[in-house]
Amino acid sequence: MRISGFASALRTTGTLLFVWQAVIWIFAPPRFILPAPLEVAKAFARRWRMLLDNALVTFGEILIGLVAGAGLGFAVALGAAALPRLGRSVWPLILVLQAFPVFVLAPLLVLWFGFGMASKIVMTTLVIFFPVASSFADGLRRIDPDLLDATALTPATRWQALIHVRLPLALPAFFSGLRVAAPLAPLGAVIGEWVGASAGLGFVMLQANARMQTEVVFAAMTILALCTLALRRAVDLLAPLFTPWARENEPDAPRSAIRRDS
Repeated sequence: MRISGFASALRTTGTLLFVWQAVIWIFAPPRFILPAPLEVAKAFARRWRMLLDNALVTFGEILIGLVAGAGLGFAVALGAAALPRLGRSVWPLILVLQAFPVFVLAPLLVLWFGFGMASKIVMTTLVIFFPVASSFADGLRRIDPDLLDATALTPATRWQALIHVRLPLALPAFFSGLRVAAPLAPLGAVIGEWVGASAGLGFVMLQANARMQTEVVFAAMTILALCTLALRRAVDLLAPLFTPWARENEPDAPRSAIRRDS
């Protein structure tokens, strides 16, 4: 399955590159509007050190923000489930904050936290936090009532039931939220770099765009796309380690289940 998936990814990449090059051959757009794939490859070759240095800055912002956002979303959702009264007070505030587009918050975060990594990490944390907290909270709420009634018949306290019953059963929902949020992490970092930064791939894209170096913009975009795919893949690999009982983590589960039933 892994070899098949890798081959499928190669076919998809090859198809996209062919369509891209075909557009260049047919419409011949100016280089500053749409560079050819070969021009982007040359930009990688000429500026690989600069791209690598700035990519490391952006990757650092993404990883720290991803961990912070996932941890904060986990803690808030779990705290709201443990303390329902607190949850009823906190969730409306969270929904109000979620209603603000990230483009609106970015200038304020740069103003409050400066032009360094801090503002980009906070932006990434916010982007990750909302889907993770929402999905995990739903998972904690949607536990089978019959199971909770059975737990109530045991000597376990409400806190023990939360930690040992509700939490494990809600972990698949947590990872579902993380699957949605992880590919958005580069978005938070790059938006922060667009608003104000002195390094990072977003900064490189702004500077290159101002100089009409579109091939450099595409090179930075390619790195961000690879980062997005890597983050999603990392979550897919981590989920089965923490939720081995979840059928959704087994790609062939529905097919094998059909075979067993038949």
